[in-house]
Amino acid sequence: MPVDIPRPEHRQLDYGVRLEWGREGAALLAAECAVVVVIDVLSFSTAVDVAVGRGAAVLPLRSAERDKAVPPDVVRAGPRRGPGPSLSPASLTGLPAGTRLALPSPNGATLCAAVAATGAVLLAGCLRNASAVAAAAQAAGGPVGIVPAGERWPDDTMRVAVEDALGAGAIAAALPGRSPEAELAAAQFAAARDRGLGEVLAATSSGRELRADGFAADVELAAALDTSTAVPRLRDGFLQAA
Repeated sequence: MPVDIPRPEHRQLDYGVRLEWGREGAALLAAECAVVVVIDVLSFSTAVDVAVGRGAAVLPLRSAERDKAVPPDVVRAGPRRGPGPSLSPASLTGLPAGTRLALPSPNGATLCAAVAATGAVLLAGCLRNASAVAAAAQAAGGPVGIVPAGERWPDDTMRVAVEDALGAGAIAAALPGRSPEAELAAAQFAAARDRGLGEVLAATSSGRELRADGFAADVELAAALDTSTAVPRLRDGFLQAA
């Protein structure tokens, strides 16, 4: 996952907790951090938290690999409006323990699959498990890279997603040695928490989109700060309990 960064200042080398966005940020941080936390609040990392919290394991798939062959014991997630497990966190609240779930996603899963190739410890974080993931990241030792996934515009340029900034800020707020980028995300999170995370998340563009499509329950699940102690860590290709 090569990245051309001509100036060392962009690498936040003076700080133990660093933050950069999307694919490019994941490439930069994974090259130099001991642990990388991918955040995709609406909805991949929230879905992963719900699944792992129930004793399942998640195989992250790039959207382009949606139809990739998977082992016979792996359940393939279906469309969000379908009857079975999907990228909708609400569809996973009854997932049986021991399920191995292949979960495609254009943002969070894509970043996870890319970071996996670097050898960095990879965690999936969200608002629900922010404190637990922060503690696990700190315990891993070495610099922590926080990567809010964002989304992609139709021309494949990145769109900054407020909900991912809040998830990143919730994790950064629990860690010492923050870079200014991580510090400002923590400040955004604190402001949103004071206002009410559920209200803020529901009012974001992504939250409004999900609510309009009938997935208000997914937004509510995503806003449930620190209700989970699950720490999804990539091992043997699957995000599973650390």
